[in-house]
Amino acid sequence: MNFNIEFQKILMKRLLKKLLLRRLRWILRGHRTLKTEGSEAKIYAAIQAVATAEFLKNKVYSKLIFGAAVEKAELAIRQYLLARTVVGFRFSKPLLYALGKPKGWVTHPLPHEWRKVVRKYGFKLPRIWSAAVWNGFVIFLFLRGILSIGKKIWGSVKALIHPSLSMPNRFVFFNGLTAGNIPHSQENGPSYDIVSWYWQWSDRVKKIDALCHDVKGVDTCKINGVPVMTVSSAILPLMKLGALLRYIRWSFAAIFLAMIDLLRGRWWHALLLEEGSLAAIIRLQSHQNMAQDYLFHNSNWTYRPLWTYEAAQKGSRITFYFYSSAGGDGFKRANGDYPPPYFGYSMMNWPHYLVWDNHQANAIRLLVGERVNVSVVGPIWFHSSGIKLPALSSKAIAVFDVQPVRDSFYQSFGIDFDYYTPTTTIQFLSDIDMALARSNYQFILKRKRHIGRLLHPKYKHFIKKLTERCDFVNIDPDISAIQLIKECAAVISMPFTSTAIIAKELGKPSVYYDPHGLIQKDDRGAHGIDILCGPEELSAWIATIDNVETMNETLCS
Repeated sequence: MNFNIEFQKILMKRLLKKLLLRRLRWILRGHRTLKTEGSEAKIYAAIQAVATAEFLKNKVYSKLIFGAAVEKAELAIRQYLLARTVVGFRFSKPLLYALGKPKGWVTHPLPHEWRKVVRKYGFKLPRIWSAAVWNGFVIFLFLRGILSIGKKIWGSVKALIHPSLSMPNRFVFFNGLTAGNIPHSQENGPSYDIVSWYWQWSDRVKKIDALCHDVKGVDTCKINGVPVMTVSSAILPLMKLGALLRYIRWSFAAIFLAMIDLLRGRWWHALLLEEGSLAAIIRLQSHQNMAQDYLFHNSNWTYRPLWTYEAAQKGSRITFYFYSSAGGDGFKRANGDYPPPYFGYSMMNWPHYLVWDNHQANAIRLLVGERVNVSVVGPIWFHSSGIKLPALSSKAIAVFDVQPVRDSFYQSFGIDFDYYTPTTTIQFLSDIDMALARSNYQFILKRKRHIGRLLHPKYKHFIKKLTERCDFVNIDPDISAIQLIKECAAVISMPFTSTAIIAKELGKPSVYYDPHGLIQKDDRGAHGIDILCGPEELSAWIATIDNVETMNETLCS
């Protein structure tokens, strides 16, 4: 009997793998079709049209669900749908699949207004089937919202019966972090993480008793005596019986409203029931269980949660920070035009933005309006580790590339401007390798992060060959870029990684290098940093580093 069950599991796994591989082949065929037709921009244009298409005009939005965000309800719905169904390859894959498969159509949860936009770009969406997929998606989120409400009520009941949570009077909360964003032991050097950065920021909330986050499995540490501690969530349980009873009453009313409205075509209340339930908790929450400052980073730029409107109304600060120098722009094209901003950037409506420099501040103002509240704070630390930096030569140059991923992953994004490919990255590293070898500089490479099996085999093989040489050092990606840059004579970055700006801020010679001349020299994405093109320009710049070092040695002696 057990043998038959195991055999059936093996067969199911093989069948699933076969279906996934078949789907992947259709997606890659769709990408090849676009390349052959010279219409690589079709996917990006279709997604951009969806991302900017307004809908649900003159509709009825209930304050019961949207609360303090009711005036921004239409925007909140679009943001939520972009985050859930559109941003990145989640939507590009079904579009490529529809192009690659003969008589294929798009199977993706989209509201009626967005389905019309997609059809204008020549994609097939069967009306009955598309409506069924969308309705199934809304019903799923509605049921998940009910389940979430039940969990929140049960969590509050347990907190009332067995109160174990003792929150400090004044705290801040960092949303969406990982273990690498939490301070580590400084035995191997300073910790350049976001929590440490916040502590030294001049405009942080003062007189706080704790710095909180929701990263599981990390020990509590301290910064200047202030604990950096884990809490279960940004939304803490209701600790008062009266507040819990009011929440239960709200829950019955909200579920009934969402269900009735769903039956008569007002799907948005069912869609955002879970989000509305979180906002209701914040609305009923005591001030002691609310942070003075809630911090969000630019990995999740698209959707501003409904509960943040309630928190802001009750006096909490909502801060959105960029841990990179990105501004939502793509590369400037040869005709002088820039592509539309990345999906959702123009719809951001965070109350306060922290950016690196005036270039990024101007980019944000261009996207969301001149009157937006933007603070220029310099490079923002984000990720660090306790890994020790190896000893480096005094003539070490740090190189930062963008590691290419496998074709099956990269092509599924439907990118219309292929730059971060194995060919470009390998040429980038080869040119730098030859230029540094002629100048007796040590080649120090730091990749952005560990990506495992997604790493392109050609790139992996090339790095393996470089690593065999004694004049090349491959730095662990988890080591802080700031820590490395401080120990190097200069920095060469691939366009447009943030490390070039960090180096400039630290007073190190810094350039972008483009091996093929595909990047325009006046691209605003460079933030005013020089873009070198070709081995001759690269070698000439490296020679200037020698001159600067010689001058410094002369002045010191």
